[in-house]
Amino acid sequence: MTFTASTARACKMLIATSFALAALGTAAQAYTAEQQQMCTGDAMRLCASEIPDVDRVTACMVQKRALLSDGCKAVFQYVPPATATPVNYAPAAKPAKPLNLNPPKRG
Repeated sequence: MTFTASTARACKMLIATSFALAALGTAAQAYTAEQQQMCTGDAMRLCASEIPDVDRVTACMVQKRALLSDGCKAVFQYVPPATATPVNYAPAAKPAKPLNLNPPKRG
């Protein structure tokens, strides 16, 4: 069996794709398989020279966010945490009768 240029190219693409998936997966474990699939092509196209280094691939894709596909932009989009709404501890209505906190007198 001889290796041709197309076989070598296919092996390189397979290795590069697996590195890209690993890079996206280890950069933030919250990425799903669908999110990785959306960004693999962009990682190969825009950051191929950075692929073995997870941090560099992530930084490259963040830096080139404007060039990412729409699906991959959604993966890298920052969603700020929701702000907490203040709680109102005021009673809904006035109590009918004030509470008597004095103990009863003896004797």
